[in-house]
Amino acid sequence: MNPDIVQLVLVTIVTAATPLFIAAVGELVAERSGVLNLGVEGMMIVGASVGFAVAYMTDSTVLGALAGTASGVLMAALFAVLVIGLAANQVASGLALTIFGIGVSGLIGSGFVGQKRTAAQALWIPGLSDLPIIGRLFFGEDLFVYAGIALIALVACFIGRTRAGLTLRAVGDNHTSAHVLGLSVGRIRLLAVLFGGGCAGLAGSYLSLAYTPFWSPGMTAGRGWIALALVVFASWRPWRVLGGALLFGGATVLQLHAQAFGIGLPGQLLSSVPYAATVLALIVLSWRNRRGAAAPAMLGMPFISDR
Repeated sequence: MNPDIVQLVLVTIVTAATPLFIAAVGELVAERSGVLNLGVEGMMIVGASVGFAVAYMTDSTVLGALAGTASGVLMAALFAVLVIGLAANQVASGLALTIFGIGVSGLIGSGFVGQKRTAAQALWIPGLSDLPIIGRLFFGEDLFVYAGIALIALVACFIGRTRAGLTLRAVGDNHTSAHVLGLSVGRIRLLAVLFGGGCAGLAGSYLSLAYTPFWSPGMTAGRGWIALALVVFASWRPWRVLGGALLFGGATVLQLHAQAFGIGLPGQLLSSVPYAATVLALIVLSWRNRRGAAAPAMLGMPFISDR
């Protein structure tokens, strides 16, 4: 096969995977603290609309990405008020956040439908970016990709090698014991949820500023739900999130190339391939580990202090 085609396919896989692993690693941190946020899809689509709107008005991709991230944090703060401050049901609150986010994003983006921007600038290092197969893959991506991989590395180090990461895991595994030991369960969960919201907003910004540099209602297309599934697929381990996201990206590219080559299957069936691949991966994971993944013991359970 032509090396240029191989490189193009690999770059496309990474591009399709980027919003998934950015959103998933943020949700992983939130779930490690014991909070299940089903509002990832809503936070992502608000981040996409706000990010594009600000970038379009200021002609700055950086400002757009920062605004999209901030919008995700604000959405997460609203969720935190409900589930941490008021001990509301996390599942119902997350679903409500997604519905709310879809509506808000449509309102914010209504004036930008059909507008286009130049995609985020990709890195280019003379000599290195020109290498066959691996040149563009390692030295020709945009900054969103490198920032996402750096986030995974930092989260992996934080959770596995720092005292603060141990504290986060302690709260997620037994919030009552953590509270007795003097840890501020509410504050720790708040910070984790806000971090998850920021990552979701950044992932949404990537969609409208780099992946497809325009705004379209519903452009997240269920990626927030896939990010949630990736956390389970990864058994709440950061580096596995990257592997799962690349699997989904590969399935996305597969269905795109199948349509391009005119394979005689309905387009709707081909479009479902990435989601079917994710479901299949979860089934295989469950079959291989019948005792279940090592989910945080307090996941989804509200904490109410008695003192």
